[in-house]
Amino acid sequence: MHRHDPSIARLADHALDYALERVRMDPVPLDAPKSYEELHAAVGETITPDGIGGDKALQLFVDVLAPACISVDHPRFFAFIPGAPTEASVIFDMVVSASSIYTGSWLEASGAVYAENQALRWLADLAGFPESAGGVFVSGGTSGNLSGLIAARHRWRTRTEGRHDRTRGAILASRSAHSSVVQAARAMDADVFDVPVDERGRLLGSALRSTIDALSQDDRDRVFAVVATGGTTNVGVIDDLRGVADVCEREGIWFHVDGAYGLAALCAPSVRELFVGIERADSFIVDPHKWLFGPFDCCALVYRNVHDGRRAHTQHAEYLDVLHGGESESGPWLEMNPADMAHHLSRRARGLPVWFSLATHGTRAYTDAMEMTLDVTRQAVDEVRRRPDLELVLESDLTVIVFRRLGWSSEQYAAWSDHELATGHSFVVPTTWRGETVLRLCIVNPRTTIDDVRAVFDALEQPT
Repeated sequence: MHRHDPSIARLADHALDYALERVRMDPVPLDAPKSYEELHAAVGETITPDGIGGDKALQLFVDVLAPACISVDHPRFFAFIPGAPTEASVIFDMVVSASSIYTGSWLEASGAVYAENQALRWLADLAGFPESAGGVFVSGGTSGNLSGLIAARHRWRTRTEGRHDRTRGAILASRSAHSSVVQAARAMDADVFDVPVDERGRLLGSALRSTIDALSQDDRDRVFAVVATGGTTNVGVIDDLRGVADVCEREGIWFHVDGAYGLAALCAPSVRELFVGIERADSFIVDPHKWLFGPFDCCALVYRNVHDGRRAHTQHAEYLDVLHGGESESGPWLEMNPADMAHHLSRRARGLPVWFSLATHGTRAYTDAMEMTLDVTRQAVDEVRRRPDLELVLESDLTVIVFRRLGWSSEQYAAWSDHELATGHSFVVPTTWRGETVLRLCIVNPRTTIDDVRAVFDALEQPT
């Protein structure tokens, strides 16, 4: 394990050769999962008293383990929310790992934090946030939503001067909200009050108003946040952000927007008007590892007033006192500690690959790539309408297409999906909409072409 062991240098060369080969692949292999029995037969036990050696471990990864992992950046990966990291971001992710940087504090990682903050400022500007805005990169949307809601509850309790310090708080959200909102409430021991949605699954300001009016005074006093969604995961629709902002402003309730998938499209002029109201949010999240072309794992959490995050999350201990000497309640947040912005302390510089890719390509390239995926989606919707065996289920605001194969049962959808993955043709999985099994495509990869989508539609028209 000595740092200057010659075998480690050789291993590094081999690992870099594999990484560079993977970066150059176009397209990458889709690959597919294997069963435990298959993996155990091919790999066996690798954690042993004397080790199996780096060369063998790397070869097992390259030959067996990696091909048992589906490539989220394959152009026909349409399931869940895919990813499509730029080569620049992937390369710099390796640099970050090799640099051994701890980015919890400005003291220990000022250079890295400075760069991350520039990427966060770009996101804040896209949303129309003021100079007081700031935030941090966390591991994913679940962590981002939890941290934003903790800050919301902290402000609610602070404003009531201790009256609600032991009150079980409550969040207002629709059933279209991501599952992480309920998970955050469970972790915080808070309640979630459901707001009805419209026929497209959107939370409207009018429904939010009616829901609040129907609450008892005690329950109204318990509400500390409203969560709206800027692009639902299942069907890709955007809540009525302006209407929700109006209600939150009148009620004095924290307005949080979960835009893990959809808020990436803030940089696309063709759909920017769909997000009007985001500029009035108190916090939002967006995952660069989804539709902003960054590697896993990375979520940007941005506060309208960065001090709301700092006041809620700063940890105090004797050994941490040295980190908190220069903070101020006024002025910009430029030298604040990232560890003070979310429910974490230790963190890697997960925002640096995003910064590097933005700095390398420029923001116009991001806009162009975003518009490309939106254009392919529009072409794909037209293609669905042209095919007699397919039928659009509902209109999406962004790049999720939900449609049905006429006459198919749930079992036929599942069998077709399994066959597509097993043959390496595509990765598409069924979902449900109002109790019906349907198909769902999510397009976030600029390398995905309309021909890729047509190939999937063609496969649906083959006999099962």
